Amino acid sequence: MACPVKQLRIYFVTWNVATKFPSLQQDLHQLLGITPYAEPEHWPDLYFIGLQEVKSQPQNIVLDYILFEDPWTKAFRDILKKYDYVKIRSQRLQGLVLNAFCLRKHLTHLRSIEAQYTRTGFGGMWGNKGAVSIRMAAYGVSVCIVNTHLTPHDHLLADRISDYNTIVTDHTFTVSCTTRILYHDYIFWIGDLNFRLNGEDLTAVDIDSMVKQKQLEKLLERDQLRMVMRDGQAFAELTENVVTFPPTYKYEFESQAFDLKRRPSWTDRILYKVNAVDIYDDIQLHTVQHTYKSHSNYSVSDHKPVTGEFDITVRPNVKDDVVEFQDCTMAEHFISYRLQKDFTAGNADWIGLFSNEFSSLDDYIVYEYVSRGKSTSVPGESAASTERIFFSDTALRLTETYCLVYVAQRGDLMEILGLSPAFTGLRGPIEVNASST
Repeated sequence: MACPVKQLRIYFVTWNVATKFPSLQQDLHQLLGITPYAEPEHWPDLYFIGLQEVKSQPQNIVLDYILFEDPWTKAFRDILKKYDYVKIRSQRLQGLVLNAFCLRKHLTHLRSIEAQYTRTGFGGMWGNKGAVSIRMAAYGVSVCIVNTHLTPHDHLLADRISDYNTIVTDHTFTVSCTTRILYHDYIFWIGDLNFRLNGEDLTAVDIDSMVKQKQLEKLLERDQLRMVMRDGQAFAELTENVVTFPPTYKYEFESQAFDLKRRPSWTDRILYKVNAVDIYDDIQLHTVQHTYKSHSNYSVSDHKPVTGEFDITVRPNVKDDVVEFQDCTMAEHFISYRLQKDFTAGNADWIGLFSNEFSSLDDYIVYEYVSRGKSTSVPGESAASTERIFFSDTALRLTETYCLVYVAQRGDLMEILGLSPAFTGLRGPIEVNASST
């Protein structure tokens, strides 16, 4: 029996990509903190990658939606799929993108996955600024990740404060007890927060000189984000680890030198909150941040990406109800499956046929809603019935392996309840017997 999971390691990336496309000259492996030689037990369990200023002209957005994802998301997915990660959800608001990736072994332990967005640009009318989020329950604890791009420019501090308060007030979810961002067990807030350094007496040249002299803490005393957190105006509920890296903005493109047309500042940040009250009998909520750093060698943008790696405590004894597929064999174009009477399928639940090495829930070959299955009796088993779903797809290949994924859809919420063993394509139907355990 496998040891219960006691904690999850989560890796965050935030990067304002300045409408640029991924560069073939810059490998993203280092940014993701993963290499082909790393031991699998040291890989993060979840990745959340927040991007700002992804190119969002109408023709780009239309093409991205046709292809399911933008070029940056595809670039990250092409790397992570080599290590058995699956993209479970994306949320986009114009140039603001948040992606969630999960190791395959954890897929059926994620519940109530929901994505939302809030516009703050032009008084809430436009999505050039705002927030996108993904929330979920993972091994019995609730996690919410928010990616934001707030109002820019040194003198518009009041607008950034207003953006934050609009988001925490208006950004809501459908899950009871966690209808707002700050109600979750764990909250991680990432993005281009656009806070600058106070003081007109401090020029761009002065800041550049102080950075070269490694006087970072002296500069951070003027950091607007620290000031508004201390004064309770915005982000006061959250915590930020010690900043030990240089300002992340503004750099000359394809360079590690500041563009002194703007005063350098720490615009790109990762903050967090743990609601560590005694709400669970079996655990004390807790997080440990292992890393918090910028990556100066990435120069495609005028911002440097920032990453952070955390461990969070989860509930080791939480029981998940999953749909367990068994005896997968290929026959004609249908699957048959069995659910115990204590499992109630929703009208929007669906089963997808995937390549066994799928790397996104958008990668289904074909799918069908469970409610359209044709029920037949199972001799001697009055407590269960066999459901049959027919697929019209004819592109299945003899040499490939497939799997089935059961997805429960409850309005805006999604849950991956079942993942079948791999089976090989043969001529004829796909036949699968399944039971809920």
